[in-house]
Amino acid sequence: MGTIYNLIIYQPLLNTLIFLYKTVAFGDLGLAIIFLTIIIRLVLFPLFQKSVEHQMVMQALQPKLKQAQEAHHGNREKQSQAMLELYREHRVNPFMGFLLLLVQLPILFAVYHIFLKSFTPDVFKDLYSFVVAPAALNPMFLGLINLAKGSTVVVACAAIAQYIQGRTSLRKLAPGEEVSSADRMARNMVLIGPAITILIFYRLPAALALYWFITSLFSIGQQAIVNRKIADGKLGNLHTKTH
Repeated sequence: MGTIYNLIIYQPLLNTLIFLYKTVAFGDLGLAIIFLTIIIRLVLFPLFQKSVEHQMVMQALQPKLKQAQEAHHGNREKQSQAMLELYREHRVNPFMGFLLLLVQLPILFAVYHIFLKSFTPDVFKDLYSFVVAPAALNPMFLGLINLAKGSTVVVACAAIAQYIQGRTSLRKLAPGEEVSSADRMARNMVLIGPAITILIFYRLPAALALYWFITSLFSIGQQAIVNRKIADGKLGNLHTKTH
């Protein structure tokens, strides 16, 4: 499994980063990380888009799911049947979010693996023969931020971007609608997510926080696309707004 991971995920991403560093990034590691993040998100755009769409439809379905549970209170079989019917009607799979997360995890792990090794002597040992290794990686981003060390500025930007993405993913509750446990959890995560980002990245190389910042910006854009599709009734037969 480790060999497959190295050949299919880790090495291609590492070699792409070094290639970008020596060419279009003009020896700026920060720009190379930004370009690599953009490439990753473009390649995985359909997967991330599906994940965001699934999350939004599941959020919007919560009131109907709760109604189905209350309508068949005490009868688990009918509750399950009613919920499955809602899933079919709105073209969602309750397990899809978990499956999409599993697909994304190896890539996220590889990115962290690369950036953590970027400042160690053996970073170039996995380069392809046709990718020429630079003498060393300059950790400075635009000559201002040392990506080999923690950066309060970059971590703060990553946390803010994640907060904005979280806010745009919340559905607007109907007047008088009771907040479900799922909605309450989603609203709590809007604050908890950025706090976790700060705790995780504060002492890690800023290269990691820069990657997270750029990928969060991408997520904001994808969330806007999904919100528009739902508002236009083009996703899961739902008409809803976000707040």
